[in-house]
Amino acid sequence: MKDEKKPLTGEQDRLRTDGPAWKHWGPYLSERQWGTVREDYSDSGDAWNYFTHDHARSRAYRWGEDGLAGVSDDKQRLCFALALWNGKDPILKERLFGLTNSEANHGEDVKEYYFYLDSTPTHSYMKYLYKYPQAAFPYDDLVQTNSRRNREEMEYELLDTGIFDADRYFDVFVEYAKGGPEDLLVRITATNRGAEAAELHVLPTLWFRNDWAAWQAKPAEKPILKQIKAPKGTRAVAATHPVMGEYVLHCDGDMPLLFTENDTNNERLFPQYPNASPYVKDGINNYVVSGQQNAVNPGATGTKVSAHYRFKIAPGQSATAQVRLVRQGATTAAKKPAPSTAKTGDAVAFGPAFDQILKDRLG
Repeated sequence: MKDEKKPLTGEQDRLRTDGPAWKHWGPYLSERQWGTVREDYSDSGDAWNYFTHDHARSRAYRWGEDGLAGVSDDKQRLCFALALWNGKDPILKERLFGLTNSEANHGEDVKEYYFYLDSTPTHSYMKYLYKYPQAAFPYDDLVQTNSRRNREEMEYELLDTGIFDADRYFDVFVEYAKGGPEDLLVRITATNRGAEAAELHVLPTLWFRNDWAAWQAKPAEKPILKQIKAPKGTRAVAATHPVMGEYVLHCDGDMPLLFTENDTNNERLFPQYPNASPYVKDGINNYVVSGQQNAVNPGATGTKVSAHYRFKIAPGQSATAQVRLVRQGATTAAKKPAPSTAKTGDAVAFGPAFDQILKDRLG
């Protein structure tokens, strides 16, 4: 009996036909760029202390970017990641926290709990889980306790701090599905594992890597993000880059959009130098955490933007935020229109079609 060839799966077909195009966007964003010592351009060569975690939220990177559960294009020009705030932390949770070689008794170490749950070869579907405490993150406790321990003692881990006692944390799931090679659907689902209702700010964030600053060898033309008209019940941001063209970030809901620039906050870190504008890299952090109303641009333009979702989540319940990033006029490698229904000003960016793409890619 002659063997019959099995039909290709959707993922096999994507790899066979337009594999390179489907891989243009993927999980290429580091989750703690500051800890990889790629940003050391000091005179002393002290890579571990030259660019600290405390600097990271305020200081523009030269060589790469980082973010929580993030993705970017393969040149890391345009980046997308998640930021969170539980209403108690001293800073937004924008990247993983870890100790440097000089701070830890067993060497450089991340002090977080996160899990990569699923991914296809073309990154047409990806799923990630981050466990976010509901109490203030114990940054100082982790640093100080580990610094007192010698190499013969066990590492002091996040779980040891008691921050997860009585299950007082959120499970934050981030799912990505591609409607086409440059059509990224994102669903963020936060579940309260604790016994009491808890507040959570969810901030899907889009930004351009800074290659326009004066310290670049060949500064590029500056890209721009700006709010544009969107259907009722949604928000939209146009992301225009001199090389990449235009993308639109669609956000499901009536939440505010917070704009700033991906420029160093010199006034915080290097007071001898003035800021290029009032809006700097940590502007969204300062607005959300510190209530500084003038830290974000009321003109709704910049090079970094967050959609600001706020939830009060009951015990055992979940809240969901959805966004969709689409390149305008996107085509596949075969020069045919990508199978995407999301367009600027088009109300079908969400709804049943969004749900079906997620279901199809997961299958």
